[in-house]
Amino acid sequence: MCGITGIISRGNICQQLYESMQRLEYRGYDSAGMAILGNGALEVRKDTGKIAEVNRRQRLAQMSGQAGIAHTRWATHGGVTQQNSHPHVSMDNQFAIVHNGIIENYISLRQELRDHGFHFRSETDSEVIVHLIAHHFQQGMSVEEAMVSTTHRLEGAFAFALVTSQVPDTLFCARVESPLVIGVGSDSVFLASDVNAFAEYTRQAVYLNDGEYALLQANRYQVKSLETAQVLPRETVTLVWDGGKGTTKGHYPHYMVKEINEGAACIETAMAIPEADIAKLAQRLATRQRSFVTGVGTAYYVAQMAQYYFSSVANHFVPALSADELPSLVQPGPQDLILAISQSGETYDTLKALRYAKLNGGETAAIVNVPGSSMVREVDQAILQGAGPEICVLSTKSTISQLAILVRVALALAHQRGLFSEATYNVYSNMLRELPETLQQVYAELIPAVRQLAQAYCHIEHWFFIGRGIYSAVAMESALKFKEVSYLHAEGMSGGFLKHGTIALIDDRTHSLAFIPHPDEHTLFNATLTNIQEIRARGGLVIGIHQQKDESLSAILDHEIVVPQTPSLVTPLVYLTAGQMLAYHTGLALGRNIDKPRALAKSVTVA
Repeated sequence: MCGITGIISRGNICQQLYESMQRLEYRGYDSAGMAILGNGALEVRKDTGKIAEVNRRQRLAQMSGQAGIAHTRWATHGGVTQQNSHPHVSMDNQFAIVHNGIIENYISLRQELRDHGFHFRSETDSEVIVHLIAHHFQQGMSVEEAMVSTTHRLEGAFAFALVTSQVPDTLFCARVESPLVIGVGSDSVFLASDVNAFAEYTRQAVYLNDGEYALLQANRYQVKSLETAQVLPRETVTLVWDGGKGTTKGHYPHYMVKEINEGAACIETAMAIPEADIAKLAQRLATRQRSFVTGVGTAYYVAQMAQYYFSSVANHFVPALSADELPSLVQPGPQDLILAISQSGETYDTLKALRYAKLNGGETAAIVNVPGSSMVREVDQAILQGAGPEICVLSTKSTISQLAILVRVALALAHQRGLFSEATYNVYSNMLRELPETLQQVYAELIPAVRQLAQAYCHIEHWFFIGRGIYSAVAMESALKFKEVSYLHAEGMSGGFLKHGTIALIDDRTHSLAFIPHPDEHTLFNATLTNIQEIRARGGLVIGIHQQKDESLSAILDHEIVVPQTPSLVTPLVYLTAGQMLAYHTGLALGRNIDKPRALAKSVTVA
């Protein structure tokens, strides 16, 4: 969750390090800090708040030195305080570390270190790392040996970086189940949780694998095994980068609304993915004894929608499982496939599920947005979304992109199974190709109605989002977006589930949003109308999202959002976009921090 970065160079690195840290703020923004080595001395500045606020108070960018590490935090252990901020420093002020991940055995390690006379300044699990390194160094080990020995004592998932006045010309780092990548420049070497931190400065990257560590100097790097300490030859890979266009807001007030509006372009990119790649994934699904689609958070709701598409389009059952629970539900074997969905490709629970499957001989595949991420490198087949950087913590354009790709896979699967002729396959594919134009219309036409509803009802604290069939998953994802950015209570569920208990909560203080299928989807349409009537009979207000202005439908809705009419194949993507817009404008009406909602981070890399 946290963002770590580091630079070692022949010149002053502090402005670059500060800017690199800013590019990782989506990974956490509770607090921030930097540790700098200049003239052999170690200086640490840190504080609570967003990076710009910390910089104003602590003047981070004005520090001076040739080597340094930085951290932007998403709190896990210990509150948001200056003491709990990173970097953490040894008692003799000779060592400093920044850490991402969770040390599961930190309590026993703290007690052991206390018995050796160490004092702790923070409540974090991270501080044990720097004291263990210092302890091993005091026992006569070199800094490298002390760091490696420390990793052998740690249980959990972690990535950390270390600087020390004992070896001022070297930046140390290690990785176990948390992302870490090196950037190699002409006279500087970079380190970060994500290539976005240094892509402006170099396009040459080296990805660390689990169980590896590295020694970085201004003109060289060395990757080694944590198990054997042997050097591991590792060539650089060239990053594809858009010059930073994807990481700026342009003329938009927030990244969220910019990225919602980029959904149309993301569908065009998804349609440009080679047909052979789509067909290959469809073939894997067709030939496996069992297949499961998985993800967590938004990615899980995308998986649920995919489950409906595979069933309705290809008559193929591919159950959706939340990645955090998958190991408790199934034991994938050699004849099974796990298809994962992840924007970052570093999601802890999803990686854990994939590794669990591979350990049992299962086959793995993934749809991912970030090239070079752990998931891309570890699965048997990865399809890269190409949606570009998504900076807002809330996933919007990536969701649309993932779903478009999954619809393509479902269509290809149906075609391979002989359910579609070539002509029918092309008709359905063209529905996706025409969707970007419809979404552009949605962006332009829906704003007044959505903004008016958001301003009128942003004071309502409790919401139910309902749908039937695939629209139940659309409702769940839309409710997640709504609660993430508005901080209002919103539950998404099947309309049929509502009457089994939850309907007891309906009153005039609880409003509902219903995703209404086109009347052509006769069974789902009528079932949804029945659920709306059940809510209204109990005094609940209902807002309906639907496609066709109809007096009889308008009569049972308190308010409505009417979107352009589309084929049922692509309607869920249009409704998701409308839900994203409602969430954005509600958060805006409430004055929320749109791009960095409280307590959230973009890439969830901890258990």
